[in-house]
Amino acid sequence: MNKLLLTLLLVIGLHVTNAQEQQEEKKFTTVTEVKTTPVKNQQSTGTCWSFATTSFIETELLRMGAPEMDLSEMYIVREAYSKKAKRYFRLHGKGNFSEGGQAHDVVNVVKTHGFVPESIYSGNQYEGDFHIHREMVKSTKAMLDEIVKNPNKKITPVWFATVNGVLDTYMGKLPESFEYDGKMYTPQEFAKEMGFNPSDYVELTSYNHHPFYSKINLEIPDNWSGDLYYNVPISELMEVMNHAIENGYSVCWDGDVSEKGFSHRKGYAVLPAVKETDMSNSEIAKWEDGVANKTEKNKENTNEPKVTQELRQKTFDNFQTTDDHLMHLTGIVKDQNGTIYYKTKNSWADDSNKFGGYLNMSEAYVKLKTVAIMVHKDALPKCLKKKLNL
Repeated sequence: MNKLLLTLLLVIGLHVTNAQEQQEEKKFTTVTEVKTTPVKNQQSTGTCWSFATTSFIETELLRMGAPEMDLSEMYIVREAYSKKAKRYFRLHGKGNFSEGGQAHDVVNVVKTHGFVPESIYSGNQYEGDFHIHREMVKSTKAMLDEIVKNPNKKITPVWFATVNGVLDTYMGKLPESFEYDGKMYTPQEFAKEMGFNPSDYVELTSYNHHPFYSKINLEIPDNWSGDLYYNVPISELMEVMNHAIENGYSVCWDGDVSEKGFSHRKGYAVLPAVKETDMSNSEIAKWEDGVANKTEKNKENTNEPKVTQELRQKTFDNFQTTDDHLMHLTGIVKDQNGTIYYKTKNSWADDSNKFGGYLNMSEAYVKLKTVAIMVHKDALPKCLKKKLNL
């Protein structure tokens, strides 16, 4: 009797497990996609902002007819660290000096310092080619903190050169000129010849604690430079993403990846079918199939909650939607149930999941968890460009 019961329980258990696995299996078909460059790996750094936006720029160059480029993400990061150090100093150590950043940080660097190919600047002067910045950032910040204490009662004029010396030791000196395909360039000349115009790009967000159709300073920690975003209703922000991708433009995406329904390893992100009051951030360490994802992996379904402007605001105000991660939207797909997803190029290596380093984020997930986007201004619908005076 006990053996028979045990056998039945095992059969039932296997059946349930198989059913759950089948329920989790999602099949995607492409609706439209934009030609892009290979997936990169940010490795052990908080520089997703540079990888996502550099991928976005490489894709823009392809759209404009330039050859496929492998641009140096770390050239941008190195220049940005110097800019952060200056601002941190000017704010007497009250600002943000960390690895994080925003899409506009890349565009701002390109505007003043251009860009270079990966073959020209690797940004790694330490062991191997594995990028890891924790020691460098912590030691540089400690140095800045001591400098702003002004122990000499007068700031020495070499402070900035000293900070840059530390950054150069870890990452390498920035090239003033270089040879590429038999021609000499400065980084600024190279960016100009490739046809990239930083002034053509805009950032948009959607939160109702600021007036719509105006430029706002979005209050997120990694907006350390205080850059401005166009604030629009969420319906129009979603329209921008759809209009862009459908017309051959990609989208640089900044948002929250700490929801239990986000799994890069499984290759998709959906909103958990729970009450909004039950949605809470998990630890950053749990983003990639951590404890939360493992314990909840069989509770996901397609019954996602309805996303409204008010829900977006509530999760933002409660720190349930946070500025976690930047990625690159390069297409639109559908699952077998007809649910719309955005094909998303991540920077966690091309062998990090079975989708070649991509994942698909559901329309509802993107609607709730998007903090901001960057697009070419011509990717905006005409009616919105008029409202924004662009």
